[in-house]
Amino acid sequence: MAEKHKILIVGGGAAGLELATELGHKLGKSGKAEVTLLDAASTHIWKPLLHEVASGTLAEAEEVEYLAQAHSNHFRFLFGKMEGLNRANKEVIVGAITNKKGEEIIPQRRFKYDTLVMAVGSVSNTFGIKGVDKYCRFIDTTKEAFRFQKQLVETYYIQSYANQSKQREEPLSIVIIGAGATGVELSAELHEVTKLLATYGLEGSIDVNITIIEAATQLLPALPPRLSQATQEQLIKLGIQLKLGRKVTEVTDTEVHTYDGEVFDADLKVWAAGIKAPDWMKNLDGLESNHINQLIVDQTLQTSDPDIFAIGDCAACVWVGHGGNVPPRAQSAHQMASTVAKTISNRLKGKPAATFVYRDYGSLVSLGKFSTVGSLMGSLMGTVSVGGLIAYGVYLSLYKMHQVAIHGYFRTAMLTLSNLFRRSTHAKMKMH
Repeated sequence: MAEKHKILIVGGGAAGLELATELGHKLGKSGKAEVTLLDAASTHIWKPLLHEVASGTLAEAEEVEYLAQAHSNHFRFLFGKMEGLNRANKEVIVGAITNKKGEEIIPQRRFKYDTLVMAVGSVSNTFGIKGVDKYCRFIDTTKEAFRFQKQLVETYYIQSYANQSKQREEPLSIVIIGAGATGVELSAELHEVTKLLATYGLEGSIDVNITIIEAATQLLPALPPRLSQATQEQLIKLGIQLKLGRKVTEVTDTEVHTYDGEVFDADLKVWAAGIKAPDWMKNLDGLESNHINQLIVDQTLQTSDPDIFAIGDCAACVWVGHGGNVPPRAQSAHQMASTVAKTISNRLKGKPAATFVYRDYGSLVSLGKFSTVGSLMGSLMGTVSVGGLIAYGVYLSLYKMHQVAIHGYFRTAMLTLSNLFRRSTHAKMKMH
C-alpha cells in the first residue's frame, strides 16, 4: 500500500489553522493525505483580537484548542517550535521542549513532509532601536498579550497604593509606539479598561495617561486621510495624547526618547511599530527571503522550492498592479489559505497550481465601544468610507468569516448566539 502524501503546516494562526481545517476535510477525512499542523502554542486566538486580550476586554476566551480542532477536523496536531529545515531530506526540525526548570522533557524531533506550508505569521520589528527588546511589551502572541494584561493590572494596583501613601498623586503612564491598527485599537481598549479598574476593589482610583508615538505624520496609513483624521479626532476626545512625526531613538526602564530630544515618562511601554517574519526564517536552508525575513513566493504562493509554500504574514507575494506586496492582513491570510488548499488538492490529482489573486475588501479599525471606521472596496462601488454601526458590522463579519472557516456555519451560529446571551446577561448584572 502506497504511503499517504504528508502535508505539514507550520504555524496555527489564521492562515495555518484555516488551511489545516480545510485540508483535513478535503484530504485527511478520505485518507488521501496525512495533514499535520505544528505550533509552539496549544491554543489559537485570532490575531486581530489580541489587543482585546492585552487590555482584558475580551469577555469570552475566544480560544480554539488545537488538539480538539484537529480531532474534529481530521488532521493531526504537533506541539513544538520549528528551528530548522532540511530540504534535501524533506524534514522539519523541531526544537527540544523543556520544563520551567530548564530540564529537557521532549528531545529535538524531525518530521517528514511531501508538501510543506510555512504559515508562521509575523513578530514586531524593533528596527534595532536601543532598549526596545528589553523594556517594551509586545502583543504578537496570545502569551505576550496575557502577560501585558497581567502587568497592566499589577502596575495599576502598585501605583494606586503608592498614591494613597503620598501627598501628591502621580498618574499611570502608558506609551504605545506605533499608530497602525494595533496601536490605535489598543489605545482605545486601554482607555476603557483603565476606567473600569477602579471597580476591582481598590480603595481609590488613579489617573491614566495614554500616549501614542508614531514616526509618520498620519495615523493609520492604510486608511484614507479623511478617515485617519476622524480617528485622530476620536482619540483626542478620549484624552489620548498623539505624538505624530516623532521617531523613537531609545527606550529605557522608565522613559521613551524621540529624535528631537523629547522624553516621555512611561510606566508601561508597548511596541506596535512594524512587523517582520521571525529571524530564524532568514536564509532558511537556502529559501529566498527579503529584508524582513519573509519568504519570497510566486503567484501560486510557491517558494523557491517547488514543494514548499508560504502564506500569511511570513510570505512576500507581489500584489499585481499595485507596485508592492500583498499587505499583511487577516483577509489576505484567509485568501492565501484558500488558494493553497486548492493547489495542494490539485497537485495530488496531477493538476496545475491555483493562481493567487488578492482581493482587497478595504480596511477597518475598531475603537471598542466608541467608534468603528474604515473603507470598503468593491468593483462596482469603488472605495466607500464607512463608520458607526455599518463599519462595526463589517468588522465583526471578518471574524465570523474566520470562525466559519474553522468551525463551519452551524457551530459559528451557535457560538454567536451564546456570546450574545452572555453579553446580555452581563449587561443586566451591571445595571443591577
